[in-house]
Amino acid sequence: MKKRQRVKKNDDFQKVFKKGKSFANRQFVVYFLAKEGQTEFRVGLSVSKKLGNAVKRNQIKRYIRHSILDLKDDLKTNMDYVIIARKPAATMDFHEVKQSLQHVLKIAKVLKKV
Repeated sequence: MKKRQRVKKNDDFQKVFKKGKSFANRQFVVYFLAKEGQTEFRVGLSVSKKLGNAVKRNQIKRYIRHSILDLKDDLKTNMDYVIIARKPAATMDFHEVKQSLQHVLKIAKVLKKV
């Protein structure tokens, strides 16, 4: 993912948490907020230290980023997303992460094709 597609600043995270909507399943919580005039979506990731050591946390983030890249054509473009990984995500492989993320995004109705 390109840098312009990432939510990095704490202020941006807080806006999405306070003003956005959230949906969850057992593995992920997804917050999203519509942004007027934004041409492409942005994604912020949060993986707690409770999920494992740095290697494990980075692996989870890589899986999430790759899943988002696979789903990028189906995601609504004028949104900021913040994805929080929960404990069960630490034991999942890439395909399970992608399937679970797709499930929670369908629940949230932010995928163009359902």
